[in-house]
Amino acid sequence: MRLIDLSSPVDATLWEPDPVEHEVLTPREGAVHMSEEMRTHFGIEVGPDELPDGEFLSLDRLTLTTHTGTHVDAPSHYGSRAGYGDGVPRHIDRMPLDWFLRPGLVLDLTDAPTGVIGADRLEREFARIGRRPAPLDIVLLHTGAQRHQGTPKYFTEFAGLDGPAVHLLLDLGVRVIGTDAFSLDAPFGDIIARYRATGDRSVLWPAHVIGRDREYCQIERLANLEALPGPDGFRVSCFPVKVAGAGAGWSRAVAIVDE
Repeated sequence: MRLIDLSSPVDATLWEPDPVEHEVLTPREGAVHMSEEMRTHFGIEVGPDELPDGEFLSLDRLTLTTHTGTHVDAPSHYGSRAGYGDGVPRHIDRMPLDWFLRPGLVLDLTDAPTGVIGADRLEREFARIGRRPAPLDIVLLHTGAQRHQGTPKYFTEFAGLDGPAVHLLLDLGVRVIGTDAFSLDAPFGDIIARYRATGDRSVLWPAHVIGRDREYCQIERLANLEALPGPDGFRVSCFPVKVAGAGAGWSRAVAIVDE
């Protein structure tokens, strides 16, 4: 089999609205830190220079949101109530694992301008590739947004789904929808402009708000979708990190191509 990395990095050098802070303790600094920790918490005296090469282990400390890099949004991210089940949306650590290792279907939407992608555009793509998603397929939207990764444009110039497009995929049995863009919804500026022009509240982040009444997950900030072998013929593995009580979890998303 062949593996294709579909993940964007957590990288403190890239521009983010919520900057990533990455502090690195070198192996020498780790030795000093370990010596102090052993003395303070366990009463054990071990000098840094007693360790091989005067080093212990490096240590990385990061400050970031669970929506940095490639990540999976849980239903609890969309709101505090659910119009299904017991009325309480599930956190990321409670989602069924079998949603996150499934056949994939990538849709080429690279011609979409900044703004919204409607159900009619998805239907045209289904017709072009000659198939529709099967229940529980993981649908990936290749919008081309990755070209702006690491810059402010990545957060303002991309295309996202409107409400009918999300409903179409959910009606087909899809439970995980992925995108190479910052959000499955259209950019903030585009959404607000359409709302001010129409007064229609249904244009306000519909892809996320629909998740309050229909349980599903989003994978945002994917990458490398152009490397996939075709619209199908691969599986997607995108297990989220098990962050207890969280509305999202980071994922190392990978396509598995059986050869």
